[in-house]
Amino acid sequence: MAASIVAVSISKSKGEKKTPAESVHLRADYGIIGDAHAGDWHRQVSLLAEESIAKMVALGLAVGPGDFAENITTQGLDLVQLPIGTRLGIGPVVLEISQIGKVCHTRCAIFYQAGDCVMPKEGVFATVVSGGVIRPNDEIQLL
Repeated sequence: MAASIVAVSISKSKGEKKTPAESVHLRADYGIIGDAHAGDWHRQVSLLAEESIAKMVALGLAVGPGDFAENITTQGLDLVQLPIGTRLGIGPVVLEISQIGKVCHTRCAIFYQAGDCVMPKEGVFATVVSGGVIRPNDEIQLL
């Protein structure tokens, strides 16, 4: 099965769930236009695998794409095994993996519900090398 996008999501403010969108526009060296996490830094875009979300669903949580504040929900790609510097192609867009996991300084609502959260361990972050529009069902290629 080819890797693909399950959902693309954005939020206006940091520290909140993201809302799934029909498409998002990424700008090189910036991130997703209209998303709170865009800017001149190494975590312009966040990705989380649908397979990771399924682990939390198995713990009894009613969660889905965007609930972990990820911009791009993927399927068929083992994100945490990709080394930093890996490039992903999604149509005209090229992302470069810049960080794997993150330290959560505050416990989110999901952690309090389940006693765990997958984003700090299984979420990855990327910078935008080249921009464009992406949407659910777009294929993801390892470059």
